[in-house]
Amino acid sequence: MRSRTAAITAALLLPLSLAACSDSSDSAADDRPLVATTVSPITSIAAAVGGDRVRIEGIVPEGTNSHTFEPAPQTAELLSDADLVLINGLKLEDPTLALAEANMSADARLVELGTEVLPESDYIFDFSFPKEEGKPNPHLWTDPGYAIAYAALIRDEFTNLDPENADYYATNFAAFEAKTEALADAIRADQASVPAGQLRLVTYHDAYAYFADSFGWEVVGAIQPQDFAEPTPSEVAALIEQIKASGVPTIFGSEVFPSDVLSAIGEEAGVRYEASLRDDDLPGAPGEADHSWLGLMRGNFATMIRGLGGDPRALEALDVTLTVPDSAVYPQ
Repeated sequence: MRSRTAAITAALLLPLSLAACSDSSDSAADDRPLVATTVSPITSIAAAVGGDRVRIEGIVPEGTNSHTFEPAPQTAELLSDADLVLINGLKLEDPTLALAEANMSADARLVELGTEVLPESDYIFDFSFPKEEGKPNPHLWTDPGYAIAYAALIRDEFTNLDPENADYYATNFAAFEAKTEALADAIRADQASVPAGQLRLVTYHDAYAYFADSFGWEVVGAIQPQDFAEPTPSEVAALIEQIKASGVPTIFGSEVFPSDVLSAIGEEAGVRYEASLRDDDLPGAPGEADHSWLGLMRGNFATMIRGLGGDPRALEALDVTLTVPDSAVYPQ
């Protein structure tokens, strides 16, 4: 990898900028490729493929609204030193993309994973992402098939960056693919226990459109307006009627997008309100077994299936542990 001299000099002159990186003294002597990522699901998938052969540093803190996140100025140092920058794309992280394009070195690569793997003909525009705004729903990673596509693209990028470890990345990808396919099988097994006609989602943030399309669910509506503000009184009234008409037993909120009005909406509509879905916030703490994309998806889909009247026993029994170490930096 190229010299880190510039980064070391910057670190000596600007000690406050160390907050953007894990440990500059360690990175100075570390010849592994440096990979910058954005949201924690992408960071986790990259870690599952890269193991201990790459250094991975996330940019977007867990539990943060990635649609409106503005990177701190010191993030420019990480981006200028990175050999590879992985973002979701599809207009999700435009401020981070602009900062990366302004600060990356000429020989570094920036890959928009979602933009690469999703044909424009398959873009989904919906409640939170209307077509007239020009921003498709970017949440591909909640669909296991697209998560595998992300991992395959990451494997290829790591191999191009570090060909000596190509077999290692291929082995790690195969393990992640197998675990993700097992997750998909568990979802299909458990969703069969949901009463007929009840695979219908009303969520706060519309993060499951591609998953729903792949697994035969229906997204009835999303409570969050497209500007990410609280719904207006007239929107609340319309949502209550929509929820009543849909016949769903549970509406699903999000830990990432807390809302004081959702509980009242559920009560007025006569349905249960479940507030524990996570969009970009991995369960547990970094280093714990469940703190991973696999742990995130297992928890979310078990919560959904239970809330819709099903039994998530296959998901709850699923082992999501990977054998490679996850030493990625996850901002909190």
